[in-house]
Amino acid sequence: MTDDLKKTGTTILGMVCKDGVVIATERRATMGTLIAHKATKKLYQIDNHLALATAGLVGDLQVLSRYLKAEVKLYSLKRDAEMSVQSAATLMSNILNSHKFYPYYVQLILGGWDSEGGHVYSLDAAGGSIPDKYTAGGSGSPYVFGVLEDSFRDDMTVNDGIDLALRAVTAAMGRDSASGNGADVAVITEKEFKMIPEEEIKKRLQKMGK
Repeated sequence: MTDDLKKTGTTILGMVCKDGVVIATERRATMGTLIAHKATKKLYQIDNHLALATAGLVGDLQVLSRYLKAEVKLYSLKRDAEMSVQSAATLMSNILNSHKFYPYYVQLILGGWDSEGGHVYSLDAAGGSIPDKYTAGGSGSPYVFGVLEDSFRDDMTVNDGIDLALRAVTAAMGRDSASGNGADVAVITEKEFKMIPEEEIKKRLQKMGK
């Protein structure tokens, strides 16, 4: 596998707001300097209370998202209960760690809402799993962290969080050539999993002057 194929680029982020969790990605897929695809899916609904944002090799990401979705579904069928966000993060961590000598080339953010509230976990290719109030991944993450460090607040609502996520992703797309072609945003609350419609994203960006 060449270095160019490993350098896929991406911007992903997750944040915990007081009434829900916001997960966001951009859509560009690259191979070195080539823009390979302009509408790549990097944000996956795992369950009604879980989302996975993905950076890395597309094949690895698709396999892992299907694997986690199946395991979470089996858990709910066997126990008649939702898997907690921490348990889902631990499960994915174990999957990644078991392949660390022939690793999946990925960086993941798992976010969701359970009986203990909102959670966001950053997972690396070796199986490290770190919870935080907000996190970012991929080649555009330095620019995202700059925006989040400056503007994130513990008392933010998901409405504020959507705007902040779009500001952060837009900043990354403006400076990171491997990130671009629009954004996908998901909100997970106690009541629902919701993908923000394209038209709403455009209106929010216009209102912010982006």
